Amino acid sequence: MTTIDFTPLFRNAIGFDRMASMLESAYRTEAGGYPPYNIELIGEDHYRVTMAVAGFTRDELDVQVKQSILTVSGARKDEANEHSYLHRGIATRSFERQFQLADYVRVSGADLKDGLLHIDLVREIPEAMKPRRVEITSDQDRLIEGKTEAA
Repeated sequence: MTTIDFTPLFRNAIGFDRMASMLESAYRTEAGGYPPYNIELIGEDHYRVTMAVAGFTRDELDVQVKQSILTVSGARKDEANEHSYLHRGIATRSFERQFQLADYVRVSGADLKDGLLHIDLVREIPEAMKPRRVEITSDQDRLIEGKTEAA
């Protein structure tokens, strides 16, 4: 397996520490994994993460956001050995999956329906960060409006 050294990113870029950490984390994380999930773009600033959590109840799932990291975990309660399986293909193991959220993205809600956990996300950019139009004026405009300044 080839390893990639991200150290040059840390010493050549200022303020991009989080991005370098994300790249390093993504490289180390195995592809796929459990449980499977989708990330959808619902609208211009609306996203939805859908995870297949068949067999888990609402009480066995936990959704938390801390420092721009969305963490979804599931822990099955121990079942008494009341069943004798010939084949057990439905995974019921505990899991934890994390998603790095971009700036100004917040979780607006979560819903469990038909074995799918839907987590809705909204990007809310503050007014101060949104682009705004700046009016261009000239000396001519100020003379017409009678706003001359005394020299």
